[in-house]
Amino acid sequence: MANSKFEYVRLFEQPDNLLRETWIVVRIDGRGFHKLSDKYKFEKPNDRRALDLMNAAAVSVMKALPDLIIAYGVSDEYSFVFHPNCDLFERRSAYVISSYQKVMSSYVHQWPIFFPEKPLELSSLPTFDGRAVQYPNERVLRDYMSWRQVDCHINNLYNTTFWMLVLKGGLSNVEAEKELSGTVSSDKNEILFSRFGINYNNEEEIYKKGSVVYRQYQLEDHQPQTLTTQAMESQATTELSKTQQEKMRKLRRKAQVVVDHVDIIKDEFWQRRPWLLSGKPGKLPAETTQA
Repeated sequence: MANSKFEYVRLFEQPDNLLRETWIVVRIDGRGFHKLSDKYKFEKPNDRRALDLMNAAAVSVMKALPDLIIAYGVSDEYSFVFHPNCDLFERRSAYVISSYQKVMSSYVHQWPIFFPEKPLELSSLPTFDGRAVQYPNERVLRDYMSWRQVDCHINNLYNTTFWMLVLKGGLSNVEAEKELSGTVSSDKNEILFSRFGINYNNEEEIYKKGSVVYRQYQLEDHQPQTLTTQAMESQATTELSKTQQEKMRKLRRKAQVVVDHVDIIKDEFWQRRPWLLSGKPGKLPAETTQA
């Protein structure tokens, strides 16, 4: 940029670098998706096409940004995780958060694949909000991921029961909400089974557990390991040079990006996929069998 008397305005720019050696989670949420789902008549309580579209958008982002380690999505929400060693965009918050724009553009671009009979209208385009949150260590990151999956189960059980009461039980939205007020999980399971013959345990895993997107390598044998030891190992991070980071990116680009619907709260998922927390690519070729 050429020097000029106006260049002083750059002094007003504030540094927005995220802390080094922290896990970065970019969380995106659909903006006004209730209206969007009504506009395009999404099925209740879950529209599989809409979920598959969100997952396809997330896969596109994972492929475009090899620095991403794992992503977790439910409904119109997705969380994208960067390892503490990541130096993408020099960890500038505004640039890292802008990665969510790739989700929006991919979502719109792939819409016709999943909703060919419902073309998007310019006045009703899907949009997303995004934020970047930093987590100090592996334990807190895993607690965050667990929180999102627990939230998925709680919300899906409620929504499934609510919409059964409305669509098959003949209740109004207000009446269904009133009937579910103060109920616990066992109450909702009983309503589903006794009134509608639905065993919630038999519902599809994508609805109960959400979607996990990650790069697949050879799964390792399950070896019990304490969380304390895991945390100590992942905490021993070293700063990587730009050359090392680029080598890592090239290796990750060769891996298959998969969408899974599994329990990420228990240790086994992470122990069999150590590359997720170490940030180092695993061994190719990847197995096709999931745990």
